[in-house]
Amino acid sequence: MAPNGRIGWQTSILSYGFRAFFLAGAIQAALAITLWLLMFFGDLQIPTGFSPVDWHVHEMLYGYLPAIIAGFLLTAIPNWTGRPPLRGLPLAMLVLVWLAGRVAVFLSQPLGPLLAGGVDCLFLVLVAAAAAREVILSRNWKNLPPVGLLTMFVVGNVIFHVEDDRFGVSEFGKRIGIATAILLVALIGGRVIPTFTRNWLLRENPGRLPAPFGRLDAGVLAVSAVTLALWIVLPDLPVTAWLLLLAGAGQAVRLTRWAGDRTLRSPLTLVLHVAYAFVPIGFVLLAAAVLFPADVAVSAGIHAWTVGAIGVMTLAMMTRVSLGHTGRALAAGFPTCAIYVCVAAAAVVRIGAAAAPEWSTVLLLIAGGAWVIAFVLFVVEYGPLLVRPRD
Repeated sequence: MAPNGRIGWQTSILSYGFRAFFLAGAIQAALAITLWLLMFFGDLQIPTGFSPVDWHVHEMLYGYLPAIIAGFLLTAIPNWTGRPPLRGLPLAMLVLVWLAGRVAVFLSQPLGPLLAGGVDCLFLVLVAAAAAREVILSRNWKNLPPVGLLTMFVVGNVIFHVEDDRFGVSEFGKRIGIATAILLVALIGGRVIPTFTRNWLLRENPGRLPAPFGRLDAGVLAVSAVTLALWIVLPDLPVTAWLLLLAGAGQAVRLTRWAGDRTLRSPLTLVLHVAYAFVPIGFVLLAAAVLFPADVAVSAGIHAWTVGAIGVMTLAMMTRVSLGHTGRALAAGFPTCAIYVCVAAAAVVRIGAAAAPEWSTVLLLIAGGAWVIAFVLFVVEYGPLLVRPRD
């Protein structure tokens, strides 16, 4: 306890997974992109064994994203299972393992690939094990799929390190991470977006409600999973492109059934629909890159998924969870809306940079700057909430 009898910030930030991991992840997201832009334009070199591009990809897919996933799952699983959350010293140790992974990857050249890879991969192994333990002990089998996807992140990260060490570039590890993340967005987004939308509409705007989960949703998820698996292994085949188009159409139809058009007065809810829209956009752009390679760059689809679907969705969930679990009203003020505008703009501009190579330098700077601003705003606006005790 603090001297005044209240819980100190050290205890508060370790009371729930979202507090430490959302704050650490946001700081890392802003710092990593700042460093990446400096490396991209030749103003900085870091002692990593990865190429600059692979370091950038790895630290977004296997650095930033796992921190946010850990924060979300360690907060949500107690609600799903009824078991107490991971907190205190065990949570602190998990955060330190994540930080050690970031340092190890940054210093992977002097540390060597084996030590750096081992330290980095340990975090995801521990998070997957902790999540699996809670689900199994509570016999809450319906929540095993997210744990399975965490295991896929572990596999992808190991492959990323092995590929980069042997070949100097990672392709399979990168696609495994992206595909797993998009499946996670589709799975959890398909659960929370209709629920949050329904709750807001019932209270604020009665009328048409989101369609419940049904056979269409299950079918689209199955087609998307098969398509992403094929994309990981054979991304350039015409059959992959047609399946990408089919999955993208299905995801678009799924989104239209969630009544997002009726949430314009609730930015906190609307942004979830905006984030999910980048899922079908990514499917379609990647299909177009195979069918029309001279006109559409693969990176357009990749960044629709990574900056758009992943970046916007994670910030949308980080703000909502932070407000709800610190006792604040579920409403987006001006700073929160500015966060959403900046990260969505970063996604659109980054796609534009891939589509217009002649403007890529300027557009990359704008997209990177907008991304950094979004996460700095999150740290400034939500950091105090995350380190202070709940009112």
